[in-house]
Amino acid sequence: MDAPAPTETASRHPGSRPAGKGSRVGVLLLNLGTPDSLDTPAVRRYLKEFLWDARVIETPRVLWYLILNGIILRTRPAKTGANYAKIWNREKDESPLRTYARSQAEKLAGALSDLPGIVVEWGMRYGNPSTAAAVESLVKQGCRRIVAFPLYPQYSATTTATANDQLFRVLMEMRDQPAIRTVPDYHDEPAYIDALAVSIRNRLAALDFEPEVVLASFHGIPKSYSAKGDPYYGQCMETSRLLRERLGWSEKRLLTTFQSRFGSEEWLQPYTDKTVERLAQEGVKSIAILNPGFSVDCLETLEEIDGEVREIFLHAGGENFAHIPCLNDSPEGMAVIETVVRRDLQGWA
Repeated sequence: MDAPAPTETASRHPGSRPAGKGSRVGVLLLNLGTPDSLDTPAVRRYLKEFLWDARVIETPRVLWYLILNGIILRTRPAKTGANYAKIWNREKDESPLRTYARSQAEKLAGALSDLPGIVVEWGMRYGNPSTAAAVESLVKQGCRRIVAFPLYPQYSATTTATANDQLFRVLMEMRDQPAIRTVPDYHDEPAYIDALAVSIRNRLAALDFEPEVVLASFHGIPKSYSAKGDPYYGQCMETSRLLRERLGWSEKRLLTTFQSRFGSEEWLQPYTDKTVERLAQEGVKSIAILNPGFSVDCLETLEEIDGEVREIFLHAGGENFAHIPCLNDSPEGMAVIETVVRRDLQGWA
């Protein structure tokens, strides 16, 4: 019996292999995600996908379903949307995270132009452009090998692992899968530590005051996750140690703190907000904060740190506050991404 002719839909299936293009290699930059707009329904969709992830919230599913849908998604979207509105890129009508993620992919493609057959795409774990859409695009362009790079310097099951989970869910739907390499964390990568040091020095040199204390504020995770074996805390502390060593600073000059706690459970400490309040009450007048765990500026850095935490410090008696931007798509930041990608492309490109 003759096989049926392939339909147009089948020919566009993500698993179909384009003819004559099998030598291309894809590079997929993965980040967390962002709402598609400031509308409450869009923010609710994003929060629902994000907060339903069992890697992020490990509460038993039935109980968490009731809490998430009965309480959080009824109240939080409007507040979160209002916070996004404070930092929204009005020109492009998108969040800064999406703006920087796109720029990183474009600049990386230019930096790798000396390597023939390299295709760069970017995608999000939650929201759009989705991981599935990015993989489909790479496959359609003839990529039979893909290097996936979750842009989280420090590994956590709540970030790197869930990004990889989503990638492999996409592959599970494909009959003809490309080969995959996943890039590991880069918390102690010399190029990353050097880039942070350069960024800090450049920013501090441009200030009209000298910070008495600088805080390296990392996104927190529940303390119980760390107790179960998540290596995140140790990697954050190692990044701070290496950065302190690179700058020639003491432990009193560069503090490590954790932000963005959610719910009533104990998270990694010391907390950023409590620390800046304590410093101000102890007489510290000038501080600066950087976010080494974020590859690009986003809600947690621009609104939480440069907004809420700034206000806490000034209200408690502080006088001068500076937020040091993330590496973003700066020359230093792109040098980190390029260094790591070129290393993981070896043997393929």
